[in-house]
Amino acid sequence: MKRPLYNAIFSLRYNRGHFFAALIVRLRFLFPAKQYLKMVYRFEFGKKLDLDNPRTYNEKLQWLKLYYHRPDFVEMVDKEAVKSRVARLIGEEYVIPTIGSWERVEDIDWEALPEQFVLKTTHDGGNNGVVICRDKDSFDKHKAIIKLGRSLNRNTYLLGREWPYKKVRHRVLAEKYIEDSVLKDLRDYKFFCFDGKVKMMYVASERGKVGEDVKFDFFDEHYNHLDLKQTHENSSQVPPKPKTFDKMVRLAEILSVGIPHVRVDLYEVNGKVYFGEYTFFHRGGMAPFVPDKYDLVLGDYLKLPEKKV
Repeated sequence: MKRPLYNAIFSLRYNRGHFFAALIVRLRFLFPAKQYLKMVYRFEFGKKLDLDNPRTYNEKLQWLKLYYHRPDFVEMVDKEAVKSRVARLIGEEYVIPTIGSWERVEDIDWEALPEQFVLKTTHDGGNNGVVICRDKDSFDKHKAIIKLGRSLNRNTYLLGREWPYKKVRHRVLAEKYIEDSVLKDLRDYKFFCFDGKVKMMYVASERGKVGEDVKFDFFDEHYNHLDLKQTHENSSQVPPKPKTFDKMVRLAEILSVGIPHVRVDLYEVNGKVYFGEYTFFHRGGMAPFVPDKYDLVLGDYLKLPEKKV
């Protein structure tokens, strides 16, 4: 599957056909947000970005980046600060326990960390700023320090112009390690919410398989599997419906009330639900759907609010 260009460039995985696009992304700090997004969108989708009359989901995400700035969104994308909001809305029991947080990698209290833990930076996305320790005796601390240090210095805003990250304070967060005892995996259940209603979701599975890329399987709001791909292949076996699916839908809708669109990520671990994160701009709004009709389907669900900048 094709990956978003700005992710590919950022990871230095681009080909000669994307030379000029690569140059744009590498020099992204030179371009105003609107101009930059128009250029990257043109390379990703092969057409102009229509900000005057956006119709597709990916177009509308670019519009939201530029024209809908709510101060509370900054707290919501901060992986540490968001926990108080989630606890207030649905309860402390759905929040992954925090072990500690530090401003610098040099300040991490390694001795105080348990045998298993997760370290992540508060502002970074994907796996860029995540380090997992399953066995402290074999844990490569030096490698972790390098990865977290790079993440702390990464300007997440410049890459995709996702404005809330511009104001998040960069820190390293340590959390309790969680894993389903049966699956031996930590599956993400990612719910696309529109004005507090789940319309679609996908499951990210097989993260822990050595030599395997993560798999994405899309479903409608009733967990009917969709013939849809985006950036990653489907799993060879459709992930079964989680036992807590109905509860996760209910929680995702509570967490997304009053928001035009947000993706709410949840986990199911040993029959218990945990909050993962809020994502306002799924794949940066720069990832085509296959088939592309779903760009319009999701676009119809997303009702743009009045401008707020």
